[in-house]
Amino acid sequence: MEETLVNLLQEHGYIILFFWSILEGELGLIMGGIMCHTGHMNVYLAIFIAGLGGFVGDQIYFYIGRYSKRYIHKKMRNHRRKFAIAHLLLKQYGWPLIFVQRYLYGLRTVIPMSIGVTRYSAKKFAFINLISAWVWAAITIFPAYIFGEEILKVLSWAKDHWYFALPILGLLLFGAYRVTKTIEKNLENRGK
Repeated sequence: MEETLVNLLQEHGYIILFFWSILEGELGLIMGGIMCHTGHMNVYLAIFIAGLGGFVGDQIYFYIGRYSKRYIHKKMRNHRRKFAIAHLLLKQYGWPLIFVQRYLYGLRTVIPMSIGVTRYSAKKFAFINLISAWVWAAITIFPAYIFGEEILKVLSWAKDHWYFALPILGLLLFGAYRVTKTIEKNLENRGK
């Protein structure tokens, strides 16, 4: 199974990286950086392709917001709070929000949709989105490329000592969740 995955990544790495970046991406970008470290991918081409994938993904969310307002209001009823936070962020920070939205866990898909719902310029969004996607890809792929050997050692250790790795991973995920919720509450309180 592991060999099949590695062979698939080696043969179709750029295509997988593109589509993974459309969906979300960070884990795919880290794997792309490791593939660049091992010599199976070119780091600059990987950044270019991953950035295009991230750009396409956010453009899809933007146009869902632009042309499917009723669908969003109906289907995203449980995420109204996140949409409200996204609108507050857009009012408060303007275009820099587009640049950093990729790093806001839990709001990454909501922000482009909520921007699409507004009258924000589609051309301006696309330009800022493209630049931010390439920066996002570079910021994630380059460290994985540079520290690829260390990452591979940690993954090997985690595979051999899964009983330690799983609780550590759980704590990290819980910490990320708590930090995100704290940021959301702070933003919500600022908007009141």
